[in-house]
Amino acid sequence: MSTDRHTDKRRALALGVGLAIMALLVAVGLLLREHAPGNMGVGFLLGAAGGLIGVAVMAWRLGRRPERTTVFERAWSQSGDERDDAVLTRALAVLGLLALPLTGATGIAIGLGAAVEMMLALLILAEVLVGATAFAVINRRS
Repeated sequence: MSTDRHTDKRRALALGVGLAIMALLVAVGLLLREHAPGNMGVGFLLGAAGGLIGVAVMAWRLGRRPERTTVFERAWSQSGDERDDAVLTRALAVLGLLALPLTGATGIAIGLGAAVEMMLALLILAEVLVGATAFAVINRRS
């Protein structure tokens, strides 16, 4: 595992990008809350908050004890070695290969009369499960 410390310039850039992303997420969430049907904005804001909390926990773990972080945390934050990057790249390739058939099956189900909201939720769930399974299998085998 590489243990290169991030420079102050890189940390400042990461903080600036993080704040810009947070501002964009809040703006989009508030626009959805105002103009989108149902409670779409609330769901978006809750999902964004969950994602931001996950990123904050990962950043905290990487800052405190980088030797105890997982392969996923090192690969996703680009602070790992070549093996970590290769595992993430291969898992994302598997997810990319299966995303098209999953999306096609979802489209067919919607065309046959399935509820759109349910099918989109199942599509997202299936893609998350495929990505997590691919990552775990590839990490275990390499």
